[in-house]
Amino acid sequence: MNYRHSFHAGNVADVFKHVVLVLVLRALHKKDTPFCVVDTHAGSGVYQLERLGEFEQGIGLIWPERERWPVLADYLSVIEKLNGKAGIKYYPGSPFIIREYLRPQDRAVFMELQPGEYVNLKTNFNGIKNISVHHVDAWSSFKAFVPLRENRGMVLMDPPFEAANEFDNVVAALKQGARHWRNGIYMVWYPFKSRMMVRKFHQAVRALKMEAQAIEFMTLPDDVENRLNGSSIVLINAPWGVMDALRELLSPLAVGLAGASGKPEVRFVDLRGSYTA
Repeated sequence: MNYRHSFHAGNVADVFKHVVLVLVLRALHKKDTPFCVVDTHAGSGVYQLERLGEFEQGIGLIWPERERWPVLADYLSVIEKLNGKAGIKYYPGSPFIIREYLRPQDRAVFMELQPGEYVNLKTNFNGIKNISVHHVDAWSSFKAFVPLRENRGMVLMDPPFEAANEFDNVVAALKQGARHWRNGIYMVWYPFKSRMMVRKFHQAVRALKMEAQAIEFMTLPDDVENRLNGSSIVLINAPWGVMDALRELLSPLAVGLAGASGKPEVRFVDLRGSYTA
């Protein structure tokens, strides 16, 4: 696999994805009953930012002016735990963010197939009682972890989308979830490079007949195929209030991250139609 987590860490897609993740995790805190979070492609969990990495056009634009972003306070507070209040050297992957939102009664399951990433992930979360780390292929192991014994929580799917059949793998896992844990929250991140592939994926999600919505976070026009024009998240069974919060905060965030040469746009697709914020 060629994907370099450390180079991409903290980029526009990460900011978008992790802002949504924090909102979902906070919503899970509204009940005292325990929940579990499964991260199918966890990575290392924490990344040292590379000089001239993609973070400079992502969190690097937000961090110096974070006082202007009170709506992102919960997300930014996690980053501050790694860096303090000065400059930013480290970026939290989704496992670190998930860990910060686990209460004593909650737990997390992290999967990672790549050996180097797995070793780092295991080291970063070694000895934490309510976190288990597994060196497995998420797609072939999905049935072993879902449904969750708590019957409450979420599955985060964030594969690198380098394999040609990655959308098919995601759909197969969602079908498994629809059959065996229909009330679960599912959050799927994917790059927006091909309108045709995205349309096909949306059709597959619609066929599940679940409460699903897609959020398309664009910083470039999507009229150029095979370029990363933006990224998207399909959110199934979103907790109450999360979508309203996203409609309020994502459009200003897209403007802030698109830059002078970009074309910011946030689109919400609810499986039956679309709404442009």
